[in-house]
Amino acid sequence: MENSEKLTNSKEVIAYIAERFPKCFTVEGEAKPLKIGIFQDLAERLSEDPKVSKTQLRTALRQYTSSWRYLHGVKAGANRVDLDGNDCGVLEQEHVDHAKKALEESKAKVRARRKEQAEAKAAASKDGEAKAKKIRPKSAKPKNTKQKTTKLNKKPAETTRALTADEVVVGKNVSVNMGNGNMPATIVEINKDDVRVRLSNGLTMVVKAEHLRS
Repeated sequence: MENSEKLTNSKEVIAYIAERFPKCFTVEGEAKPLKIGIFQDLAERLSEDPKVSKTQLRTALRQYTSSWRYLHGVKAGANRVDLDGNDCGVLEQEHVDHAKKALEESKAKVRARRKEQAEAKAAASKDGEAKAKKIRPKSAKPKNTKQKTTKLNKKPAETTRALTADEVVVGKNVSVNMGNGNMPATIVEINKDDVRVRLSNGLTMVVKAEHLRS
């Protein structure tokens, strides 16, 4: 008996419609521009499907068409497609320009958010160091200073750095910060802050862009 359990979030809905209409939707790589009015076609095709509602379809479609990989696919010369993958005309220039602007604005927001997070982290680290110095006993200061110097001399030089937003692109070889070390990987998909990478052992995983290193 077919499983008719209702889908619970947009990610599940997108995966489901990509499975139902693979020539139109995709969950990996660059997405194809969709036919204007695709929502109505989708709602009609799935009108008797108990797993998904019109509201869920509308929300999922909005998320799908605002993703970076979809906006990358809306480019000059590309054709829109219907649910069966049939061409529905070449994209108009105004739609290409709109997608480009939306992509730039989205990336700018991500860069600003990362900058704020980095500044907050640096401020918290500085505040923590100031408090540690304040409570350190004077009699122990020479000993602690010597130990700290020794540790700093033994610490290896940093060999990686965080990626900039412009460096987060499909196909780029990166290192993934795993907490206890970095693992080599290749970016295979980008969706705002979430980045899917393929590790050197062939496994794929989704990480935050801030965990990627060059």
